[in-house]
Amino acid sequence: MLDNGLNTQSARFHVAHLNQFNHMKKAVLSFLLTVFALFSYAQVDLSYYLPKGFTYDSNIPTPKEVLGYEVGEWHVSHDQLVMYMKAVAEASDRVTIEETGRTYEKRPQVLLTITSPANHGKIDQIKAERAKLRDPAASVDINSMPIVMFMGYSVHGNEPSGANSSLLAIYHFAAANEVGPELDNIILLLDPAINPDGLNRFASWVNSHKSYNLNGDPNGREYNEAWPRGRTNHYWFDLNRDWLPVQHPESRNRVRVFQDWLPNIHLDFHEMGSNSTFFFQPGVPARMHPLTPQKNFELTKKIGEYHAKALDQIGSLYYNQENYDDFYYGKGSTYPDVQGSIGILFEQASSRGHLQKTDYGMLSFPFTIRNQFTANLSSYQAAKEMREELNQWMKDFYSEIKTESDADVNKAYIFGSKEDLARSYHLADLILQHDIEVYSLKEDVTLNGQEFKKENSYIVPANQPQYRLIKAMFETRTSFQDSLFYDISAWTYPMAFNLDYQALNSRILNLANVEKVDKSNLVLAPGKVIGAPGAYQYAMEWTGYYAPKAANKLMNAGFLVRVAHAEFSTPDGKTFGRGTILIGKGDSGLDENAMYHKLNEIAASSNVDIFAINTGYTSGINMGSTFTEPLDKPEIALLVEGGVNSYEAGEIWHLLDQRMGMAITLLPMDAIGGNTLDKYNVVLMPDGRYNGLGKSGAAVLKEWVSKGGTLVAKGGAVRFLAQNEVGSFSFKELPETEQGLQKSYADYDNATGAKVTGGAIFNAKLDITHPIGYGYTDADIHTFRNDNQFMEPSENPYANPLVYTDNPLASGYIHPSNLEGLKNGGVIRISSLGGGRIVGFADNMNFRAFWFGTNKLYLNAIFFGQTIQRGTGR
Repeated sequence: MLDNGLNTQSARFHVAHLNQFNHMKKAVLSFLLTVFALFSYAQVDLSYYLPKGFTYDSNIPTPKEVLGYEVGEWHVSHDQLVMYMKAVAEASDRVTIEETGRTYEKRPQVLLTITSPANHGKIDQIKAERAKLRDPAASVDINSMPIVMFMGYSVHGNEPSGANSSLLAIYHFAAANEVGPELDNIILLLDPAINPDGLNRFASWVNSHKSYNLNGDPNGREYNEAWPRGRTNHYWFDLNRDWLPVQHPESRNRVRVFQDWLPNIHLDFHEMGSNSTFFFQPGVPARMHPLTPQKNFELTKKIGEYHAKALDQIGSLYYNQENYDDFYYGKGSTYPDVQGSIGILFEQASSRGHLQKTDYGMLSFPFTIRNQFTANLSSYQAAKEMREELNQWMKDFYSEIKTESDADVNKAYIFGSKEDLARSYHLADLILQHDIEVYSLKEDVTLNGQEFKKENSYIVPANQPQYRLIKAMFETRTSFQDSLFYDISAWTYPMAFNLDYQALNSRILNLANVEKVDKSNLVLAPGKVIGAPGAYQYAMEWTGYYAPKAANKLMNAGFLVRVAHAEFSTPDGKTFGRGTILIGKGDSGLDENAMYHKLNEIAASSNVDIFAINTGYTSGINMGSTFTEPLDKPEIALLVEGGVNSYEAGEIWHLLDQRMGMAITLLPMDAIGGNTLDKYNVVLMPDGRYNGLGKSGAAVLKEWVSKGGTLVAKGGAVRFLAQNEVGSFSFKELPETEQGLQKSYADYDNATGAKVTGGAIFNAKLDITHPIGYGYTDADIHTFRNDNQFMEPSENPYANPLVYTDNPLASGYIHPSNLEGLKNGGVIRISSLGGGRIVGFADNMNFRAFWFGTNKLYLNAIFFGQTIQRGTGR
């Protein structure tokens, strides 16, 4: 998967332990592979890829006939890929093509359905029969039911051998005469590029840096992409972590396909480090999620025998049951496992460009494509021969679920927020994407002292086909069979969304007065102005998720926007909390009626209510109180490039651009200098390595903050500031070396891997009177962390708006020594510097776009950092 950190270490570990060749044998093998790779690249044509024993329909165009070059000669761009897919669909009665949606960059996502003409004539009937597999009471003819296999390529755009092999897959399955008669029993779903934007970005890079005379030097520009690289989508998100959160259009479109078809086999084509071979699942047996049945592992292993046989025939090295796991259900190869399907991950050593020198010799792009295509063929063979077994497994899977859910004392989950419609809505919307029934309350209820408002709360019954997936969304887990994780170990959604939630027993569930939510009709209610035109002032509570969006719009419209630092109440008894936004005409130039109309427009589009205040003589504080303060419109620079963590930079960009509608500048790190920062009043520094800024860059930042700027930094950025004496921050350093005279060498990788914090959820305490805590009504909050940087709290107790509790682990895995270092540690720390403020974050408040519950902490730093009293940050 070519990720950094643990994934890269895993790839290296694999290379070191895969083969037991002695040095001479490896040298001979390297020589032979080099000769083979050079030969294969020089002689590339369809005969290199296609299996023997097949004849092909000449009416189906080959890739070269449409693209003008052989597969593997150049990296296919997304538009070329779609062009070829359309050409084959037009020529073949086995193939249909549909557009399932569009990416952020408006590229089409396409799906090709490959089956017999007879099946094409009854697709809806086949889907209806497959839906019965989820109903234990339904009668299904397993013997005659076609098997469905989904083939998804290159969810990571810079892992292109998958997408390029899809050219061969569509040609073979559409044109091979011998395949035709088999397609009455098989339906193939082919998504040629799960990440169109990333694939196109990468293809453009490598093609524009390709020489016609290749030397394979890994130091070459072709193999070293510019930041942010082509792995991710437009906003730099890893789409292979978004199958469960579904926060991006690409993910929603493909999950809709999955739920529509319920494929038996789900193929996921990736690449890994160049100095490796080829991996296919199953992964490490001990790292399978406990909710995934053992039978899934057994079937995956049985299918793996087909891959081994096929790769043996072409002489390619491979391995399985190492490095990769099946724990996080947000990945393309694991999401199917909890739904009666068999997800299969393929990882091919990457050539990165067209030809690269590796520890195993020269690795050519055509060679990587051939391995991926071979896995296509072996998967097809498995599907053909295991059709009845895999259809029966899906039927059995959902029969087992009925038994499990009947025995579970938790019959449903209820969640909601007392003060915010949006976060409840967004979680309900997320759950509905996975073919899960959700119900809204028809009346308010109070359970164990928690009040659930009918407007803001939902119930998810557990006794439904997606029981295991529901359980995975709501459960907390702190004990594990293994201490190594390829990805995160916890994702409890109500915690991520900062919502109240409870598990319900059957008695309470039966008493609940509920109404089923129609997925197509679920909408977030628009806001409005409550009161009449001509008010003395207007007020907007900060509790709503989209209040920052509204505040930004108010500022853009020229209104005077102030924040209230104390509570107040109107004569009619309405109480407004700290952080409430007060709105006056300011420089808007609008009369009373026009202002009222504009406020209604902003309220509606931001999903928040705005209240008319008819007197300045409010209780608590008056409207002209010194406890109110005008706000400057945030003029934001987000630092990018260099050593900046592109994932976290993308999360911030997405939050501000897509959700809050705020225009920001993506400022390259090397642009800092002179007066560059003077046009901004907020600078955002995501996690990353900032050594490239050097002392001169640190000095520029220090001067800028001193003149009144708000600097918001996370993780490695805070550490850089501390090292260069920009503000006051400190970190706790835990010992890294193992104690004792001697330990088993064989245990080293497991021992060091166990100390990695891949991603877990922690309990923290928030000061809701602090500007960073505005909009929150409960001091208890859950944060997410996936690193081992331990920021110490300030000695000034007013500078610690968010700290870990003394019992911080809420859900997930963390090594005991790291957990000890986290207790009562700092999560957010404030440092005053001259006229400005620095807000330092230890944890990621915007993780993967689904951590809605802490987004506002980050937004508060942007909007209210300017208001934090100097003395509280010293």
